Parts: sequence; structure tokens; C-alpha cells
Amino acid sequence: MSEISAGLWELLLKGVWITVQLTVLSAALAAAVAFFIGLARAHRLWIVRFLSGAYFEIFRGTSALILMFWIFFVLPLGFGWQLVPMWAAVLALGLTYGAYGSEVVRGAINAVAPAQREAGVALSFTPAQQLRKIILPQAWPEMIPPFNNLLIELLKGTALVSIMGVGDIAFAASLVRNATGQSAPVYTIILVMYFVLAFVLTRGMRVLERQAKAGIGQRPEKTGGLTRKLGIRRQSEISISAGGDA
Repeated sequence: MSEISAGLWELLLKGVWITVQLTVLSAALAAAVAFFIGLARAHRLWIVRFLSGAYFEIFRGTSALILMFWIFFVLPLGFGWQLVPMWAAVLALGLTYGAYGSEVVRGAINAVAPAQREAGVALSFTPAQQLRKIILPQAWPEMIPPFNNLLIELLKGTALVSIMGVGDIAFAASLVRNATGQSAPVYTIILVMYFVLAFVLTRGMRVLERQAKAGIGQRPEKTGGLTRKLGIRRQSEISISAGGDA
């Protein structure tokens, strides 16, 4: 690692920043696509389900790298304008991982108990109100763990952009390897960088999951000793009260 000068370290850190930007922008687009397509796939109209299902199958079944090339090289031939490689990569990754995320949204929505929907009908809620006030608040916590996995996959998928010359971590590592002539230390550093980024994202998503579950009244997974003691005491009081009533 002593072969890596300060300038090369700066190059690697710039690559980390580009990777973070790619991940954030692609994840934002993917989340919007996932919710739009996921909700459309659970729509009551068959034409909406058909069109959204076609999108899902097309983008799930195509390569993100080839889609990236198609957006960057083929799309300009038909429209006369060209995206810079960075935005072509964001568009390709967002559309692809958004298709994967739409299945998460659809599954979580369908997992909500039918009785909850019936309660919304009994309260004279419109379909939009049922979705906003009943279905999504209960489905959202169940979406977060699979969304976390997709986010980590998206982070690692950003390495594809190095083929198009975008200066992410993988591209910077290639330049540093060529400058130093050493592969092992350079790619070891890159592995550690990806791990740290993935770890930070995972911790953030777990905090979001706990907040989402607390928002709908679910008990946190970890309970302290005092909470357990209070629960046991409360159960004992209920048992004694029930015995006295008998």
C-alpha cells in the first residue's frame, strides 16, 4: 500500500463520492418506479395490471449493462440527443432495480389482511384513502428488509458504470492499478470500501425499519429487562384477576 501516493488516494476517494452519488440517484429513481409499478400491478383494472406487468417482465429480464449501452449509444440515434454517461447509468440502474422493487411493493400490499380492506370499506374510505391510511402504513415496514437487499445490490451494481468511463470506485481502482502495477492491495482496498458503504446503508435501513414498525404500534424486536419484567408482572396481575373473578 506504500506504493499508493496521496494523489492516487485522492483518486480513490473521488471514486467513492461518485459511487455514492450513483447509488443515491439510482435508488431515488428506483424507489419511485417501484412504488408506481408495484401499485399499478395491484390495480383493479386489468389494462393497468397488464401494462405494469409488461414493464416488470421486460426490465427484469434484460441486462442492466446492455440497457446502459442502449440508452447511451442507441437512444441518441432515434431522438437526436445524448445523455452523459453518468445520467445514462442512473437511468438504466433506476429502471432496472425499480422493476425488482415493484415486486416487493406488490407482495407487501397483497400481504395486508383482507379484513383491513373491509374495515376501510366499512368506514366509507375511497380506494385512495384505503391505500394511504390503511394499506401502505401496514405494508411499508414489510418492504424495508427486501428493499435493503436491493439497495446493497444496487450499490454493487454501480461498478458496471466503470465500463463506460464513469469515475466510480471500480474505474478509479483500475487507474490506480495501472499506475502502481499492483493488483492485490488496490482491490483489497476497494473491497473494504464497498463493505463499509454497504454496512452504513444496512444500519441506516435497520433504523428506518424500527421507526416504521414503531409507527404502527409493533413492539421492537429487542426488549430490555425492565420491559420483560413489566410484561410478566402485567400477565400475573391479569391471571390473579381472572382467578378472583372465577
